[in-house]
Amino acid sequence: MLVLVPLAVASHFLGWGDTAVFVLNFLAMMPLASLLGEFTEEVAMHTNQTIGGLINATFGNAVEVVVALQALHAGQIRVVQASLMGSVFSNMLLVLGCCFFFGGLRYKEQRFNSTSAVANMSLLLLSSLALVLPTPLAQSHEDGNVLLISRFAGICLLFMYVQLMFFQLKTHSHLYGDEDEVRSELSMPGACIGLLTVTLAVAYLSELLVDSIDGFTEQAHLSKTFVGLILLPIIGNAVEHVTAVTVAMKDKMELAMGVAVGSATQISMLVTPIVVLAGWAMGQDMTLAFPVEEVVLYFLSVIIVTTAATAGSSNWLLGSLLVTTYVLVSLAFWYEKVDGDDA
Repeated sequence: MLVLVPLAVASHFLGWGDTAVFVLNFLAMMPLASLLGEFTEEVAMHTNQTIGGLINATFGNAVEVVVALQALHAGQIRVVQASLMGSVFSNMLLVLGCCFFFGGLRYKEQRFNSTSAVANMSLLLLSSLALVLPTPLAQSHEDGNVLLISRFAGICLLFMYVQLMFFQLKTHSHLYGDEDEVRSELSMPGACIGLLTVTLAVAYLSELLVDSIDGFTEQAHLSKTFVGLILLPIIGNAVEHVTAVTVAMKDKMELAMGVAVGSATQISMLVTPIVVLAGWAMGQDMTLAFPVEEVVLYFLSVIIVTTAATAGSSNWLLGSLLVTTYVLVSLAFWYEKVDGDDA
């Protein structure tokens, strides 16, 4: 799929139209996301567990961060909000559901560390509280207070994520031990150069992608909400999806849970606060004031996942439950109309 990268760039300069630009850049970002993950792992292997964990946390969702920052710089705040929430939905419902379902087809019951699941799901519930707080103020048009609360909530979420990292890498590291010892295939300089190169490529393609969103949504008759909540998360989660399902079918549920639920926690507790604070620095009014129906769906989805994941075991029926929840959520977003979709 890397052959799509030059085609994606050419589509912009040759004026192939916003739909072609969006689709080609959308597809070209997938192999780059895969390479970014590979180089991140290579760099992490040359460090100790603590530094490696920080590197993975920082670059694990680099595609989502770059796309969100590019959209934020372009003033596409609705797209940013939708893509962040969509990434969480995709990871905790679709990716985790497929892990449970396909793993459950091969194994009658699969077990995993319930302590880790409870910690991650509790933080996701906390993030839903951060989304609830600004909503009443947004309805009453008190923009200054909405910004203040959103930024303060972002700082609190970021502080909680730092504590989660300390919990995982220091005080309770015995619960998060690596299942397999893997040796690095690249030198440290080679891995760093690769990581930097791919990150720059992702940044450039994401700029082209964001610039084409308005024309694409108009020509395809889609809302920005649906593009952000459903389509954009596919870019960053496609590789994670395949990886998580593959290891789940090998009965390595600890790793699968780390990829799916861990990534959802990173988006809500790390990426979202970073984007809110970046908006503050850019002078963009990026807030956590989401539409009420999205906050309700988010909260209900976290409750459903918590109920399914905290028992410490999974089966195919629980997987089907989570995937069905994602389908219903997607259906709701398909028909959702939010102010700013046509802006």
